[in-house]
Amino acid sequence: MGFETLILLCTITCYCLAQKPGNVSSPNIIIMLMDDMGWGDLGAFGQPSKETPNLDAMAAQGMLLLNFYTANPLCSPSRAALLTGRLPVRNGFYTTNGHARNAYTPQEIVGGISKDEILLPQMLKKRGYFNKIVGKWGYLPLEHGFDEWFGAPNCHFGPYNNSVRPNIPVYRNSWMLGRYYEEFKIDKKTGESNLTQMYLLEGLDFIQSQAEAQKPFFLYWAPDATHAPVYASKDFLGKSQRGRYGDAVMELDYSVGQILLLLRRLGIDSNTFVFFTSDNGAALMSGPNESGSNGPFLCGKETTFEGGMREPAIAWWPGHIREGTGINFCPGQEVPDVTTHEQKEHTMEPLIFHLGRDPGEKYPISVLAKEYQDVLSWISPVVEEHRSTLVAGIPQLNMCDVAVMNWAPAGCEMFGKCLKVPSSQPSKCDWPH
Repeated sequence: MGFETLILLCTITCYCLAQKPGNVSSPNIIIMLMDDMGWGDLGAFGQPSKETPNLDAMAAQGMLLLNFYTANPLCSPSRAALLTGRLPVRNGFYTTNGHARNAYTPQEIVGGISKDEILLPQMLKKRGYFNKIVGKWGYLPLEHGFDEWFGAPNCHFGPYNNSVRPNIPVYRNSWMLGRYYEEFKIDKKTGESNLTQMYLLEGLDFIQSQAEAQKPFFLYWAPDATHAPVYASKDFLGKSQRGRYGDAVMELDYSVGQILLLLRRLGIDSNTFVFFTSDNGAALMSGPNESGSNGPFLCGKETTFEGGMREPAIAWWPGHIREGTGINFCPGQEVPDVTTHEQKEHTMEPLIFHLGRDPGEKYPISVLAKEYQDVLSWISPVVEEHRSTLVAGIPQLNMCDVAVMNWAPAGCEMFGKCLKVPSSQPSKCDWPH
């Protein structure tokens, strides 16, 4: 992430943790984390279809962050980094299977994030916060500081054959409510599903109840509709100029608008910090129909090019973050509903690469250029300090066992959904690259 973004998030967190337990004046925190949404998917970032009016308004009312980076171009390591504040190589959310040691978390992965790690909800809980996660999570969120959970322990891959691999379960807290494609329908042919609406209602109900209780809350809202295979509810299908992926983005934009509207209606908007971003860049390998746009940046998810690492980001906190603290892409050229041919940044220029000269990032600036040397003069010491103090976490994504898949989760017997668990045969995971 950009330096100014890091300062902002650190300031918010420190302010919250400095409050006395139960202090109602402690600001509420909402983190909205999208799945595989690209830098170029929002109108505020130059998307010409202008189909994200609520997020564009959120950006205009708050701060648009163009230099916001994720910690990893894959979901599991980046999400673990977000909630621990530590790089994947430090928190153990990586593998030793070569390359950049990236990894995702299939159903057969053994375990999850280490119990030695301290997550943001655990820190907030000590200060009187009530914490809820809605949507995607890797493994047992209630053991890591969350009080409530409605969502699933993986993406909605499938549908699966129950004799080989079960469909992903959906949980309320520690109890299974059903499975994707079964009790929680997803039509792969049409892309129709009501899951985003369910996640929206869960978030709204939580905000309402915590406002009535006058308790500070942390809501981690993590829908997965833009992760292939993408989906949207009936009211949004076929409405976008960008196909089914655009439909999903439109529904997420609507949902964000409903959440911000409720904060205003309850009169707690000035006491609620909201941060919107994505776990990694758009998944171009799912294109062209089920992936987003990384704007002018090269490549996307699963790569450490800008398209994989630089994410859309918006910070919103009325009365605390000044309106319009962001970017005007076309100063002096504002024509309603018209996008100019040149996309140029008017905040701090990117480091090492120059967006204005090299939008495709195909050619690095000459190593002899003064700009390059100036950047290296202060980046190099930071890199050396990181290397000298690095204590690598124990890899958490190395061992797999089909017996740990979601065959018979707690609560399955109530739905007659308990499947026969195969014999345990743990082995080192095979991570294809």
